[in-house]
Amino acid sequence: MENSDNLILLDKNDNILVARREISQGESIFISGKEVKMHATVNLGFKVALKEIAAGEKIIKFGIPIGTATTKIMIGETVHVHNIKSDYSPTYTIQNQREYERK
Repeated sequence: MENSDNLILLDKNDNILVARREISQGESIFISGKEVKMHATVNLGFKVALKEIAAGEKIIKFGIPIGTATTKIMIGETVHVHNIKSDYSPTYTIQNQREYERK
C-alpha cells in the first residue's frame, strides 16, 4: 500500500491517492516508485492519480467508483472536477453554467 508523508492510498483497489499535506508545484515526490515532478500545487486532502487514467475510466476511491475521467489523467495529476464527472450527482463546471444561462 502506498503510504508516505505526502500521500495515502485509502484502499488497495484505488487508482488515486490523497494528499496528506500541501504539495507544492515543482516539488518532486515518489508515486508507485516513480519520481514525479508536480505540475500544480496539490492541497491537503485533494486527490492525485496513482497511475495514468484513461478518459472514460472509473475513478476509484475507498475501493468504489466515485466518478469517470473526462480526459486522460497523468500520474501525479490532481483529480478533481476539471477532469472527472461524478457518477452520482451533477458536477459543477463552467460549461454547465453556460448551458444553464442559455436556457
